Amino acid sequence: MKRFGLIGAAGFVAPRHLRAISETGNDLVAACDPYDGVGIMDSWFPQASFFTEFERFDRHVEKIRLSGKPVDYFSICSPNYLHDAHVRFALRYGANAICEKPLVLNPWNLDALEEIEKNSQSRVFTILQLRHHPAIIDLKQKQSSEGGKKRKKVALTYIASRGNWYYTSWKGDTSKSGGIATNIGIHFFDMLMWLFGSCEKLEVHQLSHDRASGWLSLAHADVSWFLSINSDTLPEQAIKQGKKTYRSIRIDGEEIEFSTGFEDLHTKSYEHILQGRGFGINDARPSIKLAHQIRKAQLTLNSSKMHPLSRLPQGGHPFEGG
Repeated sequence: MKRFGLIGAAGFVAPRHLRAISETGNDLVAACDPYDGVGIMDSWFPQASFFTEFERFDRHVEKIRLSGKPVDYFSICSPNYLHDAHVRFALRYGANAICEKPLVLNPWNLDALEEIEKNSQSRVFTILQLRHHPAIIDLKQKQSSEGGKKRKKVALTYIASRGNWYYTSWKGDTSKSGGIATNIGIHFFDMLMWLFGSCEKLEVHQLSHDRASGWLSLAHADVSWFLSINSDTLPEQAIKQGKKTYRSIRIDGEEIEFSTGFEDLHTKSYEHILQGRGFGINDARPSIKLAHQIRKAQLTLNSSKMHPLSRLPQGGHPFEGG
């Protein structure tokens, strides 16, 4: 049984990590978050120590290290812009780090982490859960069997409706979250390049507070993509079904069903990590580099490569003029 610490226990994604720690037969000994609404911990680890101040958390895990029962892994679910600092903390402590997406916001942050990892006895792992999704694995196997001989035409659409709270939180601050393309899109960019190879060219058609879209020329596919947190962009069929989230991948006009099967992907990720087969810094590098390029790109307007939803009318920021 491995001993875990968790940083960011009140976050949206933390319950998936708590469940994964439990379902892989391990123990959470300490958790930390500035916000104390972490009753979800009772579902898995009611006996774990909890701290709202990182300094006290640091002191506690150091004390148990000196007692001969150190933390083996730190699970990091903190806001994106704090990830690399918390990964460094884990490595300097002598533990492995399991960090939520994105591992860092900028490519050069990876170089710094890689240097620290080389000089430690520990590893940095990141969660790239779509690589464990059965439908995506099937696609990967099919693409490998074809040898990339036929260039694919891909359309990716992902809409995850969010309320006005999103813009007030750290997620609405691009300097802290990386914006829509990073915070919402990073897994999909990783998945697309895992399936179809590295990015050779790109266009960015939209990049705003509530949506982003563009076009990628990958080694074996051309991809139009659209990401949104605005429910007004939901397609009619999703609205009729009362859905607030819409996921779609079309390859050469054929819809790939992957709207379900997400429930246990973090547990699968943890199983691979604990078996020594987790994804590390170099696995995360291509998608982080691409998301950074998208964030810094000049918009291409009126492109023939636009995703159909890119042409929807766009409103202003919900707090403009307020």
